[in-house]
Amino acid sequence: MKKTLFQLTAFTAVVLLSACGGQKDKDAAAAAGAPPPAQSYPVFKITPQSATLNSDYPATLQGQQNIEIRPKIDGYIDHIYIDEGSVVKKGQLLFRLSAPQYAQEVNNSAAAISSAEADVSTAELQVNKTRPLVEKDIISHYELESAQNTLKARKAVLAQARASLANAKTNLGYTTITSPVNGVVGTIPYKLGSLITATTAQPLTTVSNIGQVYAYFALNEKQLLDFSRTVKGATLEQKLKNTPPVSLILSDGSAYLEKGRVETISGLINTETGSASYRATFPNPVGLIRSGGSATVRIPQSVKDAVLIPQKASYELQGKHFVYVVGEKGAVKNTEIQIMDMATGQFYVVTDGLKNGDTIVLDGASSLRDGAVIKAEAQSSETIYKDLK
Repeated sequence: MKKTLFQLTAFTAVVLLSACGGQKDKDAAAAAGAPPPAQSYPVFKITPQSATLNSDYPATLQGQQNIEIRPKIDGYIDHIYIDEGSVVKKGQLLFRLSAPQYAQEVNNSAAAISSAEADVSTAELQVNKTRPLVEKDIISHYELESAQNTLKARKAVLAQARASLANAKTNLGYTTITSPVNGVVGTIPYKLGSLITATTAQPLTTVSNIGQVYAYFALNEKQLLDFSRTVKGATLEQKLKNTPPVSLILSDGSAYLEKGRVETISGLINTETGSASYRATFPNPVGLIRSGGSATVRIPQSVKDAVLIPQKASYELQGKHFVYVVGEKGAVKNTEIQIMDMATGQFYVVTDGLKNGDTIVLDGASSLRDGAVIKAEAQSSETIYKDLK
């Protein structure tokens, strides 16, 4: 036991002496001006890459048609055939109004027609009776003209009665209200028995045709110019046709399955917002998208043989972006770069400051200084760019 304790004490003394000696060696090296050993940093060589850049724009959604259903006559709601949110077809019955006065007008007009037809028949008989007497000079020609004028007047009264009947039937038809389009029923603010007039402020309901949905979004003036310069085509119509299909990101962050097309661009730039309005159209076969919702329109842009670097390889200073380029013998150079506004995932697209074949520091740039010498640990470019595949 004593022997073991002696050995442990001797070992501890040796370790302490060695440590003191190693520290003295480091201090001596520093005093002699020897450079500290180079630190290791991961680096990689830039290779040309192709990628798809996505630009996201907030959008509001509107159905292809949003039609307010309003009464054309006054009456009480007698029956409601649909419910809020119902899917309806064109011509489907929505409401029926109780307006007995219009049914009475139809009856009165029908009776007036019968009376007018009888008067016309009587006038025709008088003309037919008078004509042969005039031809035989038994009575004057004046009598025939008078009978003919009476017939014309009776026919005019008959035509007026028929017009009144048609108008009465039209008004009676307005007591039943049908859907003008295929769509989805909105809110129904009125209940059975409510008095409705043609001047009522709120509509009976709204029917939204959502077979196709319009997504409205805006681009600022700079983005509009970039669009005009980068998309092929001599005219605006050609540029719209050459615009790639766009995606829709729904409010829950999920991607809508159907692709859309940008179809229109406003001819004016809003002076208050400095932006132009765009409209993309998306098919909506199962009615997943509803009018009045919000989403994000995603426009893709492809780049080929571009200089792409991971965002973590750069750092930002006073609104500018920098990277460290590794030169000969491991010396690094602080280099300013220009990047596109759009990013692809965790990568920047560099438009100036770097070229394919340059080697840059991948990580840890914040701890470097210009001219520092590092020990480069090369990383595989395939590993660096694997997320782009």
